[in-house]
Amino acid sequence: MKKLAISMICTAAALCAATAAHAADWSDTSIGYRYGTKFAEPYEGNDIKKNILSLTHVSGFKYGTNFFTLDMLMSDKNDPSGVDAKSGAQEVYIVYRNTLDFEKMSGTSFKSTGIRGYGLTWGFDYNTKSDAGYNSKKRMLVLGPTVNFDVPGFLNASLLLLRESNAPCNDYTSTCVSRYTYKTHPMLALAWGIPLGAGFSFEGFANFIASKGKDEFGGNTKAETDIDMQVMYDITGKNTFKVGVEYQYWKNKFGNDAGGAAGPGATAKTPMVRAEYHF
Repeated sequence: MKKLAISMICTAAALCAATAAHAADWSDTSIGYRYGTKFAEPYEGNDIKKNILSLTHVSGFKYGTNFFTLDMLMSDKNDPSGVDAKSGAQEVYIVYRNTLDFEKMSGTSFKSTGIRGYGLTWGFDYNTKSDAGYNSKKRMLVLGPTVNFDVPGFLNASLLLLRESNAPCNDYTSTCVSRYTYKTHPMLALAWGIPLGAGFSFEGFANFIASKGKDEFGGNTKAETDIDMQVMYDITGKNTFKVGVEYQYWKNKFGNDAGGAAGPGATAKTPMVRAEYHF
């Protein structure tokens, strides 16, 4: 799976570069690496080390913007790849968002005090993970309005409806579940990239996700708070190579109750180091 994921990142990078060269008004593509020792997984605990390789592409086109990211997450043995395994789990997680800009589509300005514009965002999340306890196969569609605030850099807020399903398989109990669709539920999603001066920037996202009803085993899910933010420094001054520190806070991860059987692993409090090469 590791070789496959690296191959996927290289292929996706080539496709992003080709797309940017032919269709985009502007684009930014980056390959990144981050590392932390306090990742958490429900039922597994919160002292998991992970190395994460990523490919991210952002671009603008005639009618709006595209955002794509592919993460390859490699855990240590505290998030095992199988029952009694000494190796860690591996996961591929893909996010795609397309925002249609109302001003670009209509030719009419919607700017007002504090507001740069409005749009409609749609897209999907996709993941596959090889681990002992869940083996997630998440599929999720998103749709909803977006507000683009008038700030240095950017700050977007979207109110999205989520249609999510999964088909987990527990290696400990040899229990597999056919694809199960949760209750459609809303998410308030914030994304930002704010220049701080002297080569520094404050970047990240925050997702506030409502309960998605019953899980695939009949239990109640909980509302989630997922905040991931970083301070980055542009070493070259040309937005080519950036390094920084990152922090993630994720309560009730994947809808699991942090105060219930999922234990402390349902709340992540994870500092990381991060590096990015942009091209």
